[in-house]
Amino acid sequence: MLEAADTPDTPTRTSPPTAPPAWLVVALACAGQFLVVLDVSVVNVALPSMRADLGLSAQGLQWVVNAYAIAFAGFMLLGGRAGDLYGRKRMFLVGLGLFTLASLAGGLAQQDWQLLVARAVQGLGAAVLAPSTLTIVTAAVPEGAARARAIATWTAVGAGGGAAGGLVGGVLVDVLSWRWVLLINVPVGVLVLAGAVRWLAESRDGDGRRLDLPGAVLVTAGLGTLAYGISQTEASGWTAPATVVPLLAGLALIGVFLVVESHTAAPLMPLGLLRLRAVSSANVAMFLSGSAMFCMWFFMTLYAQNVLHYTPLEAGLALVPSSLSVIAGSKLAPRLMRAFGARNVAVLGTLVAAVGFGWQSTLSVAGGYVTSIMVPGVLMMLGAGLGVTPLAALATSGARPGEAGLVSGLVNTSRTMGGSLGLAVMSTIAAARSAGSAGSAGSTGPAGSAGSGQPGLLAETPQALTEGYALVFRTSAVVLLVGAVLMLVWLPRKSSAA
Repeated sequence: MLEAADTPDTPTRTSPPTAPPAWLVVALACAGQFLVVLDVSVVNVALPSMRADLGLSAQGLQWVVNAYAIAFAGFMLLGGRAGDLYGRKRMFLVGLGLFTLASLAGGLAQQDWQLLVARAVQGLGAAVLAPSTLTIVTAAVPEGAARARAIATWTAVGAGGGAAGGLVGGVLVDVLSWRWVLLINVPVGVLVLAGAVRWLAESRDGDGRRLDLPGAVLVTAGLGTLAYGISQTEASGWTAPATVVPLLAGLALIGVFLVVESHTAAPLMPLGLLRLRAVSSANVAMFLSGSAMFCMWFFMTLYAQNVLHYTPLEAGLALVPSSLSVIAGSKLAPRLMRAFGARNVAVLGTLVAAVGFGWQSTLSVAGGYVTSIMVPGVLMMLGAGLGVTPLAALATSGARPGEAGLVSGLVNTSRTMGGSLGLAVMSTIAAARSAGSAGSAGSTGPAGSAGSGQPGLLAETPQALTEGYALVFRTSAVVLLVGAVLMLVWLPRKSSAA
């Protein structure tokens, strides 16, 4: 009787499973992050085929890119806070499941609106998924050198996803079809989902509070409207009503969001976070770095295709050394951080990138691969890898555990919005320098993509295009130098973890 009574209380088959190794948890989180970042850029090379197959208009084709980016940036903070409140594993699964289903729908789309809706839902899924990836990584690895290495791996995988977009897209379009640029996410997503269900542990720090819905609506609408205004600069310019109205509306909504957050009992983003030096300084630095560095892949690809006449696949292959260097820089950063401190490594990486951008600004119409693409590209992305890792570590070390998901979302938002704004500004600079044609100088959408099938986009001579691209790289170098000075003055000497 005693054994029978004890058996229900101590079942041998329901004992907690052995915790998975940390590397496996990090690998699953990084796989999710890779998919999120990859889909920011992987569709670029497929845009001409999409237009021919679905009959997309020029404006609709642009939104294949912008629908994803706007939804991604606009819902990022909400995704981070939802992870804190409802569980990081749960939000990882929800975000990845939504992303995978939307990829399937986009790959099977038969009409243009179906593809655009799928891309927007992909962005929403990415916004829910991305903040959880970094929080899962930091929760799985104890503070210290091991966590710095794990964050470096997360950074390298994310950077590698962005870098690999052109190459992966070129291979899939050439070998299969444009649909596989989206469909490839389905088997990978299913595998990662299965692994996450099996091996990820749930964690949350929500203390029973609900989501701040008014704040979530305001910040999402504000960032989405602001991002829409940025996207309109390609077609309308910075002073047109179609650009100015959404930009002002977006700024106004963000202002109202800040007012609401200062008066609500359970804010989506506690404004006290911005008083933490590590959080505020690292996010401003991330915004500046993103605004200068994100455009590198875009304009390097345009230079290779529009001026040097590389095919899309050849252009992707040409940037492989740069892709490897950003991963190398991300993996090297933790070792340097132990020796010199996170702030100094962030400054060093930014300066190395600035040298690369300065070198790239000397490009010419008859540039050779080694001196005009490979070496400056390696310097730019080596610096990016060295700089982003300590910035991410500093930002997350300044927050309490209950706000880790929020800070992760803020880091991603800073980088994404910085990149979006920077690319829009750099496109305008290049267009003005290249005889005022915004489309041919490089855009946030397909208008600047080589081989897009749109007439009149390559009206400038290769020399004019080269001058526009060169000015972009010079401008980015100046922004990075300003950012390095800001980091040296503002970033804390040591992270709280150290």
